[in-house]
Amino acid sequence: MRKKKTKWVKPRHTFVRNLLYWPLNIYTTLKYGIKIEKFNGDANRPHLILFNHQTTFDQFFISLSYPKHVYFVASEDLFSNGLISKLITWLVAPIPFRKSTSDITGVKNCLRVSREGGSIGMAPEGNRTYSGTTEYIKPSVASLAKALKMPIALYRIEGGYGIQPRWSDKVRRGKMKVFCSKIIEPETFADMTNEELFDVIYKELYVDERLDKSNFYSKNNAEFLDRVFYYCPYCNLSEFHSVKDIILCKKCERAVRYLPDKTLKGIDFDFPFDNVKDWYDAQTDYLVNLKLDEFKEKAIFKNNICFINNVYCDKKVILDKNAALLAYSDRFVIDTKDKNYTFFYSELSAATVLGRNKMNIYLDKQIYQFKGDKHFNALKYLQLYYKTVSEEKGEPCSRFLGL
Repeated sequence: MRKKKTKWVKPRHTFVRNLLYWPLNIYTTLKYGIKIEKFNGDANRPHLILFNHQTTFDQFFISLSYPKHVYFVASEDLFSNGLISKLITWLVAPIPFRKSTSDITGVKNCLRVSREGGSIGMAPEGNRTYSGTTEYIKPSVASLAKALKMPIALYRIEGGYGIQPRWSDKVRRGKMKVFCSKIIEPETFADMTNEELFDVIYKELYVDERLDKSNFYSKNNAEFLDRVFYYCPYCNLSEFHSVKDIILCKKCERAVRYLPDKTLKGIDFDFPFDNVKDWYDAQTDYLVNLKLDEFKEKAIFKNNICFINNVYCDKKVILDKNAALLAYSDRFVIDTKDKNYTFFYSELSAATVLGRNKMNIYLDKQIYQFKGDKHFNALKYLQLYYKTVSEEKGEPCSRFLGL
């Protein structure tokens, strides 16, 4: 006899959501200084909730606005932490999704939750912003939305980059807000092309934090900004170190201060970039145009890392806590105490950055993870991978470098 499939949507998920509502409300208000506007649509119907991604707490902000339980799409890293992952799954049942890959199982699970009457929440960027502007959004989000045939609730998170930049461990004092900016009914987008629907979604989710001139206060404003930058306008490829409100180029020793209004100011010199976004864009342009011929046998980047086999939705197996990671023009090389691993970019199916300073690479059914110290810059390895892959395919390198 065929075993009956258990439901994804369960009453206990709503019970947990209601139980945690007020403690989370008080916590987020005190910690993030956030104003959360109540959902302005018909919550008696399930929705596909799409939001821009700025902080680690974004899904909780949405949950405090939307009056019903939301089944959030989450990266595979959340499901590889043993007992904690099992507890989270039992309590709120997030939907696993492989970042930076075409995850058919994740799409099927979304369809399943939709059929069972559950609301689905996801940040279609798939990444928190490093620069303060909304990151790349895959156009396929429009085809997923059409397949689900649910009303689309578009949420905007503003000020989150000032409060908690992706590259920082600190939450600053300031103000942010979350609100539903638009609801698109199924009968409205049924006659729209995927391109037209995507344009609406992207426009509503796009936020440029340079336009917000508010102040965000911390004694450690620039701490871990070196997780973002590897390009110096004076030295080209370089390494940086950040402490308190200063980021320092190790080559030329020029120091830049990150101010409470999110602007940058050179110490005793005129720095050419006024903000993180402008510097970030210049760095992208530099890498896009960088010739890699000399880096076939000479490493472009190198760091010590914890090298992990990240078994999908199960567990993490540490292969070496102090491995050497070297990036060349066509491959990653990892030297461990037991053996050496070589991963040619052309053999990998994808790569992605998780959290602040972790990176996953995908080889067949295997997922390997690089995790460095607190100053580890995973972004440079990701962007190098995307640059070289596009060039190996004979395609001109675009400004999309994995985020």
